[in-house]
Amino acid sequence: MLCDLKRIFSGPMTYWCVALLAGLLFQQCRSAEEISLVDSDDKVVVNTPTYTFELEKAGFRYQFSRPDGTTIAPAHTSSGLQIGQGEQEAEAVATTQLLSSTADQLTLEVTTTGGQKATVAIAMMPHAIKLEVTPAEASGEHSIILRTGGLAPAFGMADNAAYGDGRGDLVLNNFVRDPLVRNNGSDRMISNFTIFPQAGFAEVNMEPEHKVIRITDTENAQGSRGVSKLPAFYYFVGDAKEIYAAFLDARNREGYPVYKPKSAWFGVGWEAFGALAWNTNSKSVKENIDQYLDYGYPLRWMVVGSGFWPRGVGEFDEHGTPYTSETKSEAAKKLQATTSFGMWDPEIYPDPKGFIDYFHQKDLIFTIGLRIGFIPGGPFTDEGLEKGYFLTDENGTAELQKVGFPRVPVYLLNSRKSEAVDWYVNLCKKWLDYGVDGFKEDLFHWPKMLPDDLIDPVNRKLMDQGVYIMGRNNYLGSPADIHRYDDFNYNQDQDRGPINGLAYAYSGFPNVYPDIVGGTGLATGRFGEESREKLRIYLIRYAQFAALNPSMAFGFGPWNFDEEVNRLCLQAAHLHDRLVPHIYSNAVRATETGFPYPMTPLPLVYPDDAQVYEGIDTTNHRYEWLIGESLLAAPLFGNDYDRAESRNIYLPAGQWMDYDNGQFYEGGKMLKNFPIPLSKVPLFVGGTGFVVERENGVLFGRLYPINPKSETTFWHTDGTTQSEISIDVKDWEALQVTNAASGDKVEVELVRHAYQFRLEPGQNYRIR
Repeated sequence: MLCDLKRIFSGPMTYWCVALLAGLLFQQCRSAEEISLVDSDDKVVVNTPTYTFELEKAGFRYQFSRPDGTTIAPAHTSSGLQIGQGEQEAEAVATTQLLSSTADQLTLEVTTTGGQKATVAIAMMPHAIKLEVTPAEASGEHSIILRTGGLAPAFGMADNAAYGDGRGDLVLNNFVRDPLVRNNGSDRMISNFTIFPQAGFAEVNMEPEHKVIRITDTENAQGSRGVSKLPAFYYFVGDAKEIYAAFLDARNREGYPVYKPKSAWFGVGWEAFGALAWNTNSKSVKENIDQYLDYGYPLRWMVVGSGFWPRGVGEFDEHGTPYTSETKSEAAKKLQATTSFGMWDPEIYPDPKGFIDYFHQKDLIFTIGLRIGFIPGGPFTDEGLEKGYFLTDENGTAELQKVGFPRVPVYLLNSRKSEAVDWYVNLCKKWLDYGVDGFKEDLFHWPKMLPDDLIDPVNRKLMDQGVYIMGRNNYLGSPADIHRYDDFNYNQDQDRGPINGLAYAYSGFPNVYPDIVGGTGLATGRFGEESREKLRIYLIRYAQFAALNPSMAFGFGPWNFDEEVNRLCLQAAHLHDRLVPHIYSNAVRATETGFPYPMTPLPLVYPDDAQVYEGIDTTNHRYEWLIGESLLAAPLFGNDYDRAESRNIYLPAGQWMDYDNGQFYEGGKMLKNFPIPLSKVPLFVGGTGFVVERENGVLFGRLYPINPKSETTFWHTDGTTQSEISIDVKDWEALQVTNAASGDKVEVELVRHAYQFRLEPGQNYRIR
């Protein structure tokens, strides 16, 4: 309680404590009164202020509707719940009996057509329903699947939405997965959250093992196989902001927390693998970073992903036995992974602390690669084996697993054991002691039937300690600062990039980093000279696309092509750097609300506008998103990047302004064949019209003459300090900005089509 119960009826706090208790009791009573339950022979009907849940007992068929009777999600035609045991095909539930009920919870018993019984607990919340299904047969493994009738259009599924089946758009049409996850190296960011924006409906089965998805014209089903129970299945009802807020609560409640990110990751970065491939050393890394800085690229962070560990050994092994050429090579391989904690190659990284300090003096965040695979015979592997910290087979014996890298089979950390996670994180301190700021988590091609959240406990522990984390593997939560999708190269489907990023945002991962500009093949020259003209356009369009993502990074130096490529890539980098304060503020806001503000797909904001659903496919390449509530990004990217010079760009309702030239457009219409020359990054200002940008280290509030009345909260780079901006302009020609606390006027001038003033962290402003 907020007050001492021993003093509740005495002393000066009596009134306030009684008032508080009375308020809490009133809220509880009010909640109970607002939810009504009707149990009849054939139905259970629950009415709440926001939805009605109607369950037909025969077949456990349930539907959701609005208070006015409009159907949100229809019932399945035959049965809403299937249960099977072992290898048996799941049977449909035939009968349902209400066992008990409270103001906000139901407990039911169901029986399948084959006689299997289970208990279903249903908890009602303002914008969600949670179902927990527990088969009566406690032993054995079960298949449990919940389903409604068909709904469309559907979005979400993170990496799984961007790969496979030849699908050519973001919409999850006829999306069937059994199991959902392939974990083949491409599917690493995993979420089975699905949202139906037009219906105002969403769902998620919070279970990290073998998940089943069937989204078709006739069925909307999710479930799991090989489980003892279905612990947390959620349906969400409301508008998109209400749904994502309820989803955020569910993630945090069920052990898949969303972390507040750190601002540095949102700036322009650099990755060694894209720049130098495997050939990294302290000299080559310094030279490449310095080239970027000399050209004026505003780098904020860097990754040396691999190759820093010892590449050779001495003349004798630990027993004093001389190495042969063969045994020396094998011994060296045991060190070649990021689990050689704190060990650097003495020849190519002779002074690792001085090396890292060199970049810290340039205000760069320094990170390295990190994996949870331990090579047999490696420097810390025996300790992990002795303490039982690795995944085991069914007999309890530590089991070697084949992964993408290292090339040899490895032992994988058992992250279900907290002591194993503690041991691993303590080993990570050997890197941190050198000054390493964080890690790019980078396990790939791991066995497909391992749980999707295998690496999350490690990332959560590191995030808890303030370590910088670039997430690559993840299930449902967000234990990372930014989410990097899988390697994205010149010789791949270029539509996969924006589809991948938008699928992340739909899934609740809006802090998107779309891989290294140019990918990882340019440094090796593997694409050849015959494609050089196409490659230069590729690099420019990729940089412009990445600039409008929450984070971006370079590798291969654009100056290696020509002056124009370098100039346009540098412009894209500076655009992104200017927008970082605006992007990061919205990333913090997303942490607070669950809504994907840094990268918002248009259907989430304009669900009833049919045109926002059109063209987001590999035919039309119309990939658009909002950055906060005032910017609309519409980059030219996709498989036609090298030949397209225009796009159909849809501007939703409201007034919009071209960020580059200040031209006004009335929304609710398509800009047909909007010209996008190689020098242009399509970006429009609308909504609140207020953006905070950074130039030369100074923050500027920028109000575009779009919306004369709005309120904005801006979060600063510490993620905590806020500024409130109140806008109520009657006359744009006589606009004034004042400090809300002191009343002092703040100097304002018209710069690049916006009224600009210097914004001080923590100060509030009134614009009149």
